[in-house]
Amino acid sequence: MFSNRKNYHGKTKIVPHGKRKKEIWKQFGLFVFTLGLILAFLILDSVIFSAIHCFKFPSSKLQDDRRRFIQEETGIIMYGRLLSLASSSSLTKNNTADGQFLLLEESAGQTPEWIPCADKTNIASHEQGKKHNGYILVSANGGLNQQRVAVCNAVAAASLLNATLVLPKFLYSSVWKDASQFGEIYQEEYFLEYLKNDVDIVKELPSHLQAVDVEAIGSQITDMEIMKEATPSYYIDFILPILQKNGIVHFLGFGNRLGFDPLPPHLQRLRCKCNFHALKFVPKIQKLGSLLVQRIRKYESKLTEIDKQLFGKYMPTYEPAIRNRSSTRPVKYLVLHMRFEVDMVAYSLCNFGGGQREKRELQMYREEHFPTLIARTQNISISSEELRISGKCPLTPEEAALMLSSLGYKSETYIYLAGSHIYGGLSRLQPFMQLFPNVVTKEDLLSPEELEPFKNFSSQLAALDFIACASSDVFAMTDSGSQLSSLVTGYRIYHGQGQAPTLRPNKKRFARILTDHAAIDWGEFQRRVRNMIEENQRVTPRGRGRSVYRLPRTPGCMCKGS
Repeated sequence: MFSNRKNYHGKTKIVPHGKRKKEIWKQFGLFVFTLGLILAFLILDSVIFSAIHCFKFPSSKLQDDRRRFIQEETGIIMYGRLLSLASSSSLTKNNTADGQFLLLEESAGQTPEWIPCADKTNIASHEQGKKHNGYILVSANGGLNQQRVAVCNAVAAASLLNATLVLPKFLYSSVWKDASQFGEIYQEEYFLEYLKNDVDIVKELPSHLQAVDVEAIGSQITDMEIMKEATPSYYIDFILPILQKNGIVHFLGFGNRLGFDPLPPHLQRLRCKCNFHALKFVPKIQKLGSLLVQRIRKYESKLTEIDKQLFGKYMPTYEPAIRNRSSTRPVKYLVLHMRFEVDMVAYSLCNFGGGQREKRELQMYREEHFPTLIARTQNISISSEELRISGKCPLTPEEAALMLSSLGYKSETYIYLAGSHIYGGLSRLQPFMQLFPNVVTKEDLLSPEELEPFKNFSSQLAALDFIACASSDVFAMTDSGSQLSSLVTGYRIYHGQGQAPTLRPNKKRFARILTDHAAIDWGEFQRRVRNMIEENQRVTPRGRGRSVYRLPRTPGCMCKGS
């Protein structure tokens, strides 16, 4: 068999079919080989890229999941109309003229500037000449922030009772699951040295007291036996006699067991000196905290007084910014402490738009973890709407997003998310990330290898969040009642020199604003939310009974400038 084919001169050439067949197979084989070679190169390139990417910064599960979730799912949405308005690019733009990161600085008004002064006065002379009454042991419960408060309350109580404080111990909690002790979180020697002229502190009991059974002799005092926020007179009347009789007292728990008023100024000062000066994180935490902030900001940034207090000699080192290159400017970032954990959500008794499934889940959680709450409320009809209007419901991620958007923050705003696991997971975070996709956590910025030494130590991990929160350009919270938010707020007030703004919503007022979500226009919504935030930013002295750890503008802690 033959076929006709023209040669390159245009003449017809007779080619046998067998030879033609061989040429076709030869060309097909060459095509398959070329295609295989291209695919091999593509696979090799992908493998190399993945290896480099994993070596540098492994992609976090949160980042991967949220990209997919934003594209595929709707999430749980309660205020769809407002979210739609906020999503408009014309409405999410920053209102500042140059388009830079929005900084809502504290408004001092007519109030004289307050400056830190807790470290200025040596109060040892106040106690000199008094009889030494014995030793105080403290076993503090809770997590990092509750224990921090307990330590500084113990310092003040030891001074009040003219006793020697044994370096506090931290109780292991089935909730926090962290066996860390004082010296694994805070610098022991620095703490002892800094307070040595104010109160006697030792690392352990003298040998003659180490074998004493404090419970058997009646010197162990639990939180059930001492009133919350007890006054100095309570300690003098009830604790001092036990201390003088047995030479030792053991406070077991010691959660908020020393009130703020009435308290002599020298004891308030000692509390502040402990919290704002004497407690420094150990180098392990300072180093990784410094690296965390360094990776957030990326480029050279002006170091603040807060940074100096947090990092000591382990200050962040940045890549130098290139002049007139906006792409190399340091990243300004906002931290949001979002309190929407399952325990908080369940305890509130509120509904959050998740339907019957959510109600069943939260009821089951309450039955397991809060039986007392169940017993107390089983015969009471409680309306979720009434709870929300009274400010008793935690803000959802969606509500937090609406608050930030109404304040003028762009969708490009870089947000560090602090806190525990969000109840509802990505379905709850989706509305927030719809408005603010640039959300990161410490798990995004630090590799698994870097976090490995902290893996089973929740308090040490919480210390990294504390550092990121305190060092941020703006700190925002969804619940002002949390210990982390309170301590970070106070730290930024005390060391921030008036340049460390904190955004704190009034949940009751915000709930009233949101009741009009179906009809309110965006401009009115913005105005009302901004007024709410600005009123909470007014510089005012600490009110009676309020925490000096959160509101340090008080005699003995901060002083009015000239």
